[in-house]
Amino acid sequence: MAIQCPSCDSLRIETKDYGKKAGGTIGTVAGAAAGAAGAMSGAEIGMTVGVVFGPAGAVLGSMAGAIFGGLIGGSTGCIAGSKIGETFDEHLFSNYQCLICHHEFSIPSDSSTAFA
Repeated sequence: MAIQCPSCDSLRIETKDYGKKAGGTIGTVAGAAAGAAGAMSGAEIGMTVGVVFGPAGAVLGSMAGAIFGGLIGGSTGCIAGSKIGETFDEHLFSNYQCLICHHEFSIPSDSSTAFA
């Protein structure tokens, strides 16, 4: 289904996605902070596994566990934040803008299926 501008009927429409972008950024920061806490347990697990390969393996395993903990936390937070922001874009903000007349609008949702 093509989206048309309600003002000039143009098909040249873009999405602004401010909620999605902000949610992704906030989620990444929050997820990385949570991942830093998880990184400590990841470092412990990595060190335990790395001990099999001696002291160098323990150090490398600890660092790898900490890095993966932070990365996984940040990426998980980014995905969750983006999805929440996408919901805000769809239901709260005027997310669409006509490239011809610059009219900003949102697409009305069917209220009967909003919470189904």
